[in-house]
Amino acid sequence: MLGYLPKDISQCLSPLIDDYDLKFEGTITSVPKKSSEAVLIKVVCHKMRSDGWKECELYGDFKPLWEKVLQVVEHQMQFPPKTTRYQLNFNVLLQEVLRSCSHLFTADEKAFLESFPTLSEDSQRLFIRLYTRKGPWFRLSNISYPEVTDSLQALKDLTVRGFMSSVKDANELDNQKMKEITELLNVTELRDILSMNKVFSRTSRKRDLINSLCSCYNDGTRINLATVILERTGLCAKVSSTAESLIWRVERLFFLNGEQDLSSFVLLDLGIIKYPTYKCIDSEQIFSNRTKLLAYEEAIEVAQLMDESLDNEDPQTVLKCIIIAETRISSSSLDSAHAAAFNRFTAPWVNSKVVLLGVSFFENQKRYNRAVYLLRRLLSCFNCDGRRGYWTVRLSTDLEHMGRPNESLTVAEQGLLDPWVRAGSRVALQRRILRLAKPPRRWKTPTFSNLVDNKIPEVTIQGRSLNCEVGIKNRFYGEDGEQCGVEQLALQYYSGEGGGWQGIHTESSIWLTIFGLLMWDILFSDVPGVFQTRFQTAPLDLETESFYLTRKETIESQLEKVANGMAEEILIISYETQRGTACRGVAWERFSLEELRAAVACVGGMCIASLCRHLAQDYRSWCSGMPDLLVWRFKENGYEGEAKLVEVKSEKDRLSEQQRAWLLLLMDSGFNVEICKVRPASLIKT
Repeated sequence: MLGYLPKDISQCLSPLIDDYDLKFEGTITSVPKKSSEAVLIKVVCHKMRSDGWKECELYGDFKPLWEKVLQVVEHQMQFPPKTTRYQLNFNVLLQEVLRSCSHLFTADEKAFLESFPTLSEDSQRLFIRLYTRKGPWFRLSNISYPEVTDSLQALKDLTVRGFMSSVKDANELDNQKMKEITELLNVTELRDILSMNKVFSRTSRKRDLINSLCSCYNDGTRINLATVILERTGLCAKVSSTAESLIWRVERLFFLNGEQDLSSFVLLDLGIIKYPTYKCIDSEQIFSNRTKLLAYEEAIEVAQLMDESLDNEDPQTVLKCIIIAETRISSSSLDSAHAAAFNRFTAPWVNSKVVLLGVSFFENQKRYNRAVYLLRRLLSCFNCDGRRGYWTVRLSTDLEHMGRPNESLTVAEQGLLDPWVRAGSRVALQRRILRLAKPPRRWKTPTFSNLVDNKIPEVTIQGRSLNCEVGIKNRFYGEDGEQCGVEQLALQYYSGEGGGWQGIHTESSIWLTIFGLLMWDILFSDVPGVFQTRFQTAPLDLETESFYLTRKETIESQLEKVANGMAEEILIISYETQRGTACRGVAWERFSLEELRAAVACVGGMCIASLCRHLAQDYRSWCSGMPDLLVWRFKENGYEGEAKLVEVKSEKDRLSEQQRAWLLLLMDSGFNVEICKVRPASLIKT
């Protein structure tokens, strides 16, 4: 990829391409000496010549648009951009955060960040390059970027201004810096230094050589070791701790998550990802004051330490993280006045994630008393939370493990009275009650027993199995003799003797895609506060109750159209106008328009509307666990059809509670559902 047309020129050419069906061809006329310089491109229009304007019937409308293109090109030639794209993006990020979140920084922090644009072009570019690289330390001898003319001077300026730290003297090295800088040495350099200190090693593994070198440094017998290492590495530098922590905060405030970073700008600039069009309408601040932000950042640090400790199997640190997180949710539950969409940006919410990891940690060690204590703390601190159902199921299960069935039953019964216990968690509690509530514990049969035991249609097919090992996904020979998974085998059955169905293995994906397309205009409608950045693929409140309540009138109006037979028309328009635009749940690459149309047409408007209503009301609870397959077939007229949703299960595989909840819900909504059980040929009973 050579680059891109400047945004101003692209915006002028776009209407000519869209409205007049013009085709442009670009040819590079000269190669610049530096990659940061503009590339001269000759652009030729194949449908229009400047001397043919007056002969064109569109002359009146076309001419001002073309003249605008020429004006922009002339301006670009006279004032070529001096700022690289990533440099411009970084400054935009800084400016937007300082504008909207200035109350979250101290005066010194604001002064530090505001000083960045005053750095030289070289210094800005070098800092951004190193900040986005994996460090922490870098050898100056390995720093070379064509757009940075003087790396040494840029590094000196950055060090003076506090954005970088450097080391070139052995006296500046402590143990931690020493360990980090030795990572910059290659295997040959490590072996040479060790041999100079009369330490000989036959290994060629870099990690072993580094450990040997650090041991030499720690015993204090080789005082010149640090000097020798720095002689090999030369001047070393790293992003300063102040700059790193502040830029990390800026990125968090800008993107509102830990997944996106400066690379998101690059993907957008290159057209690799396209974000939806929506308005960012200001409402209340996500972080109303600095204290709440700092508490949130501290909670994230604890969560990161918890993850690392679990990965490294460090139980002592895990226990410390659990204690810290548990004490920090005990005195401050989520603010009920705080918007539901913003709850995830609070310290208690992050700490609750750490506590839940602690529950799993204790359960794995069979320390159920500790797990029960933590689950009770979560349930007492978070009264309005969609996770209460999951916590209640875990609590009831752990109490049973402790030999306390009466208490386990009571917890399950109380859980069904909780309006926040939904979907699979609700079904799981109902099934636990039916199992535990036998005489003499309970004499009365629960009212929901018929609902839970509702018979889901089943079909059993046979297949030649390659393996039946526990814990390994089963593989079969398909009808064509090729190896396939259990879902592909089921699709072959439905296509053949099962009734001539067409089908795809979809799980939840196709339904989330259909929901996104049918509800597109509502998802990205003008609602205050739910869009905070230009890099969102869904409103912040999508997984909360407020999504439906805030938009109830427009959602029900749209669902009425869907139920009345307009679903296919709405889907086509949305697909063609928004194709390729990133949206939560929409999988453009997985399904063709024909497959989506077939799904909507054969399932029917009433069923589609019911499914979309459940997703709109509680996206978090219902966005997973849908049946594996969607199969459909059209009648002879080619317009009317029928569809079936199929959950496929192989030998010893059971329905999860979420899957069972979906199947029961779909049956109640009028869907045709089925469980397809696949058994090895030898196990089929005749």
